[in-house]
Amino acid sequence: MTTRVTLISPARSEASESFRFDDGSELSAAGVREARAARAAAGALLEGAARVAVAPSARCVRTAGELGLRDAATFADARLAGCGMGRWRGRTLTEVSEAEPEGVARWLADPSAAPHGGETLVRLCARAGEWLAEAASVSGRVVAVAEPDVVRAAVVHALGAPETGLWRVDVAPLTAVRLSGRAGRWNLRAGLALDEAGERT
Repeated sequence: MTTRVTLISPARSEASESFRFDDGSELSAAGVREARAARAAAGALLEGAARVAVAPSARCVRTAGELGLRDAATFADARLAGCGMGRWRGRTLTEVSEAEPEGVARWLADPSAAPHGGETLVRLCARAGEWLAEAASVSGRVVAVAEPDVVRAAVVHALGAPETGLWRVDVAPLTAVRLSGRAGRWNLRAGLALDEAGERT
């Protein structure tokens, strides 16, 4: 049995537009407009899905709703939540680098470090892998609106790359990553626009 998983990143939020670690802020006005414009493209993906999941953040729930998922909050799955950033939550990387340069250097170099007091990248990648393992048991397409760092972690896990590979994966707002596989072996199709993600499924 081949499972097809489509991971959709959220639209732009107030935090992402100001390059801050997510602090639970809502979509920006531009993000709402862009999500609504993508609704037709995402509709077929959501309607044909055997299972749907949504990260519990405000921006992911709102994105899923604007893309056409009714009662989006009821599909929340905590495993798709962004990396817990502890006391760095809501701050920019520049601000944190000025205040805690050694901590930032350790965080970037060591995926098992959590100088911010939150979650390690090792744990983030592990829970993304746990979610993918469960998704692999689903017959049909699985669609999730997930935080960008979870999308990165899923890609790293699917490719069997080290956790530090997470820094080499860019995830733009409102794009899709498609994974297909069976028995723990995944193939990757990345960076798709939502209207492309529904093709050849």
